[in-house]
Amino acid sequence: MTLLGSKKILLGISGGIAAYKTPLLVRVLINHGAEVKVIMTPSAKDFVTPLTLSTLSKNTVLSTFISEDQDNPTWNDHVALAQWADLVLIAPATSNTISSMVHGRCNNLLIATYLSAKCPVFIAPAMDLDMYSHSSNQKNMESLIAYGNHVLPVGEGFLASGLEGKGRMLEPNVIASYLVSFFNPELELEGKKVLITAGPTYEAIDPVRFIGNHSSGKMGYALAEAALKMGAEVILISGPSSEKIKHASLELVNVVSAKDMAEAVKNHYDNVDLAIASAAVSDFKPKKIAPQKLKKQNRLNTLTLTSTEDILAYMGKYKKKQIIIGFALETENELENAKFKLVNKNLDGIVLNSLRDSAAGFSSNTNKITFIHRDLRIKTFPLQSKLKCAYSIFDQILSL
Repeated sequence: MTLLGSKKILLGISGGIAAYKTPLLVRVLINHGAEVKVIMTPSAKDFVTPLTLSTLSKNTVLSTFISEDQDNPTWNDHVALAQWADLVLIAPATSNTISSMVHGRCNNLLIATYLSAKCPVFIAPAMDLDMYSHSSNQKNMESLIAYGNHVLPVGEGFLASGLEGKGRMLEPNVIASYLVSFFNPELELEGKKVLITAGPTYEAIDPVRFIGNHSSGKMGYALAEAALKMGAEVILISGPSSEKIKHASLELVNVVSAKDMAEAVKNHYDNVDLAIASAAVSDFKPKKIAPQKLKKQNRLNTLTLTSTEDILAYMGKYKKKQIIIGFALETENELENAKFKLVNKNLDGIVLNSLRDSAAGFSSNTNKITFIHRDLRIKTFPLQSKLKCAYSIFDQILSL
């Protein structure tokens, strides 16, 4: 099954510099299985050619109400175009185009088609920093949402003016992910293989006692549940946990120690698309394990520890095509420590937890997380269930 399953998408392109991204957008949509037709405003042709778009879409690109066919005028029926589409996507949507949509100013074929559309309409704004933040544009976008349209967020970064900030059109793959999510709200990870580590590890002191931590595995199991619902094949490598999960696309690997978990990760790592290391792996283990139970009366005055293998560092070192997401549970200097771990271990993102947050962390059914991207962009989420946290994490991963 393709992610956009033969959906008919009408792409409207208005005249902004971000139009240079639209050939790739057409290609991404078609690769997801969509059929694409393109309407351009006349000014859009200053930034991208109709020939390029027609070659990629394999459909004639329209920009006027009337076309000339061997010296005979042909009417381009905007009503028929709107009825053909399962979804209208306007990208980039400039300030001028957005204003025309809000006020019904029907001054080109694209706006006429939009005003005739009864299908869902997605809008990807693109404009300079100050234009985007101007109250008139913000009000117009609020009006479009009130009319029932889907207005996508904008990206941040360097803009054509030389300024840096909000206003960039989202990248084509990110826009496509929004459409995939709209048509298939639970299949964004279809065809992907995801490895997730969960729970604690136990490091034996003797046959009875161990070094461990308070991790319940709830977050890792929530990530596995979300990934399965989103269509992924999941390998869940779990330390000791009372959590339960069953699914036809799940391979559950139960382990006890950090060494067990490292071996399991190495056995599966090369074949996965995404690895999420949410397990609370013990950093230390006893240097020697007593063969028999240590007696209280013999007194254990000293316990010599040695480091366990750094599983996350291994994944970062041997990363090929995989996306790797780590977790950081911190009690002080949270952001600084998480950013250091992100860079030092060659991760694509890291999820920060803080034990300072009430009702978050070990054994709780809720969590409060901050997602830090490889470029150090930060997204903080409110306290929510761990399953909702899992979906929030995957939203951030999909934006990669």
